[in-house]
Amino acid sequence: MAANKTLPTPVDAYAYLAAIDDPARRADCQVLSGLMERITGQPPVMWGASIVGFGSYHYRYASGREGDAPLAGFAPRKGDISIYLSCDMGARADLLAQLGRHKMGKSCLYVRRLDEVDVTVLEQLVRESIAVTEALYGSAQV
Repeated sequence: MAANKTLPTPVDAYAYLAAIDDPARRADCQVLSGLMERITGQPPVMWGASIVGFGSYHYRYASGREGDAPLAGFAPRKGDISIYLSCDMGARADLLAQLGRHKMGKSCLYVRRLDEVDVTVLEQLVRESIAVTEALYGSAQV
């Protein structure tokens, strides 16, 4: 079975965020980093080349695949900021309806700018995502 390619790295996450070219995107990512750090109580850690993660958990699927992943995280992509949430976001449709401008994938929330969403609702989504993940897998620090 293939190993997980996205692992924690020694790259300084604060420096990574400070180096984002677009000043508005940089500011949004720094706010999002502060929000996730406050919620998890963990500092940002780079996972792979572009994911800023907070805390971690170990997953093991019925297929036998297992690995570690950030408990909360995001990636400042070219078009949108990708915010990684638990896969059970269908149960959060009421919150998503209150969020503001966004797109939703299976477990990834896409926002262009934080001023287009209700940050209080976003914080609740992140908190609930963490609660779902911890209920399924527990949490651990890697």
